[in-house]
Amino acid sequence: MSLIKHKYINPKAKYKLPKSKSHSVNKPINKKVKSQNKDLDIIISKRYLLISTITIILFVVIIGRLFQLQVLDTDQYKERLVISTEKTIEGNSAPRGRIYDRNYKLLVDNEAKKTIYYKKESGVTPQKEIELAYTIGELIDVDYSKLSEYRLKAFYYINNKELCKKKITNKEWNLYKIRKLNDIDIENLIHERITEEELAKYNEKDLEAAYLYYLMNRGYSYTEKIIKNQDVTEKEYAMISENISSLHGFNTKLDWERIYLYGDTFKSILGTVSSNTQGIPKELVEDYLKKGYSLDDRVGTSYLEYQYEDYLKGTKPVYKIVNNNYELLHQGKRGNDIVLTIDIDLQKYLESVLSEEVKNAKGEPNTKYYNRSFAVIANPNTGEILAMSGKQIKNGKIIDYTPGIVTLPVTPGSIVKGASMMVGYKYGAIDIGSVQRDECIKIKNTPQKCSWRTMGDINDLYALRYSSNVYQYKTAIKVAKGNYRYDEPLKIDTSAFEKYRDMYASFGLGVKTGIDLPVESLGYSGTSKLPGHLLDFSIGQYDTYTPIQLSQYISTLANGGTKYKPYLLKEVYVPPVNEKDVLGELIYATEKEKMGEVDIDKKYIERVRLGFHQVITDGIGGGFMGDYYNTAGKTGTSQSFIDTNNDGKVDTETISTSFIGYAPYDNPKMSIVVVSPDISLPNSGYQSAITKRISARLVNKYFSLY
Repeated sequence: MSLIKHKYINPKAKYKLPKSKSHSVNKPINKKVKSQNKDLDIIISKRYLLISTITIILFVVIIGRLFQLQVLDTDQYKERLVISTEKTIEGNSAPRGRIYDRNYKLLVDNEAKKTIYYKKESGVTPQKEIELAYTIGELIDVDYSKLSEYRLKAFYYINNKELCKKKITNKEWNLYKIRKLNDIDIENLIHERITEEELAKYNEKDLEAAYLYYLMNRGYSYTEKIIKNQDVTEKEYAMISENISSLHGFNTKLDWERIYLYGDTFKSILGTVSSNTQGIPKELVEDYLKKGYSLDDRVGTSYLEYQYEDYLKGTKPVYKIVNNNYELLHQGKRGNDIVLTIDIDLQKYLESVLSEEVKNAKGEPNTKYYNRSFAVIANPNTGEILAMSGKQIKNGKIIDYTPGIVTLPVTPGSIVKGASMMVGYKYGAIDIGSVQRDECIKIKNTPQKCSWRTMGDINDLYALRYSSNVYQYKTAIKVAKGNYRYDEPLKIDTSAFEKYRDMYASFGLGVKTGIDLPVESLGYSGTSKLPGHLLDFSIGQYDTYTPIQLSQYISTLANGGTKYKPYLLKEVYVPPVNEKDVLGELIYATEKEKMGEVDIDKKYIERVRLGFHQVITDGIGGGFMGDYYNTAGKTGTSQSFIDTNNDGKVDTETISTSFIGYAPYDNPKMSIVVVSPDISLPNSGYQSAITKRISARLVNKYFSLY
């Protein structure tokens, strides 16, 4: 065995690879690594440059934005800061817009009134309010004659609570503890036990303070309470104004009141505005609060003032509070002005005629149950209402009943025969010139039905001219496919009722007209399908209609068959910039609104129009259209039934009269409706001609104006 010799290797020596041929071959790999490292350095450099560039750009943007905020826009943002942190309040309600007639005559305006009011401050106690009441009593005079005993006792109770509580027995306090009595019960018992001797100690100053305390606490809490707005003297106004800071809630303002330049003319339809002591009425609170109103705002509460509140309301001034002083931010302004379709001169005359004729008619024989009449004048080509009114007599005094135009249904009578004739034409029961015998007819187990006189063989024009009932009865039977024999049962196709109602509705009868008022009644629509009731229907003795529906009916016939929506608002204007101007910029003008066309050949409409023309020129309507003969119209007499003892049941038959007409016949400019319900009793021998007198006078007046 031979020994193997090993070379000693120092472990601390640096290890080196032995040089060999194979190692020299790997030198190109090192070059590739170096190339990759160089590429990586370039990428990192580019990314660093990009990040640096972006950082610089962002820094520049931020510096620029800060410069804009702190230097360029500093005033704007200071203003925004003030607005966002300052306290602002709205001023008192601004005056409402004015109301004009169609000829721009002013009907309703505003009148400034010095007003002293109280608005309760937070944390003010009843005792403090009593002190304020005595203080104010020294500064102003108020009429405390309206102070009731109940309110005086309430004042005494507030001043003497501990003494008054002793008026409640232990038994009653025990009932209160177990909730058998409540706070109101206790208060009522105390009021009952406050004696006249206890109240007698109050002098005039006490009574005045008691009344002021009541005024300060009526209505909604923390809303403005009007203390005095009638006959406020300059001294009173100044005394309150100069001591606002020490009067804790008392203040002054220039308020406004609606004034009516034509007195009571058309006043009921112009509508009402809530008073400055009332604010929003309870029944309208929910509606108005949803629109952003405050409880003490003055708002329209009825008819046109309510209907057009959005136009008429004013814009309140806005103030900011600076060091307990008010600084105006936005000036308030009056509401928009509205122009009506009404001609106030024609309206005034119409109301005077109605008042006079109603009073005269009540003095005529056989008018025991008569007390009112209505009239409407309209433009049949647009739907504009030119004048309308109702007048009623009560205990010898004439009162306004104009709302009855849209709310009181009446039995129309023969004036509907034009529409009834159209039903006959449409369903082939009659045609132009059709002849039928006017004779009494009788259905088994019912009374005879006749015209006002027997007319024999007559055609459609004659039937209209002399208002034949029987012609309409026989036409209705044919429409209903009935087979009539005297005093025998009559069977009909009850769909005839709908045929009549559909035709009537196309003229405006039995449906709402859509007039721009917040209330409108529909009228009565009968439910019976008996043959006799169909016959009654055909002559206007079954369903009932309001005067405004009758106006739409005659206007539709007058213009040739187009039904237009009746309306009262003509235009709306912003307040004028220059107070010398009457009106500002026009912002709205009502356009006539077509509601439908009568579904029938135009020749039949012209035939009925001719028949209505003959009613005036050669029939029973002579004189109803005044001194004018190039007119058309139809009279009506109907049986009506009323409740004379207010027990909710009709018990007395009356006669009502009505008239509808238009002029000129060949180119209508106006239509008219006059209705006088319950003018007489049947078979009485006398019937007032009030409807004719009213119509004739109004037509004459219209043509004198136009």
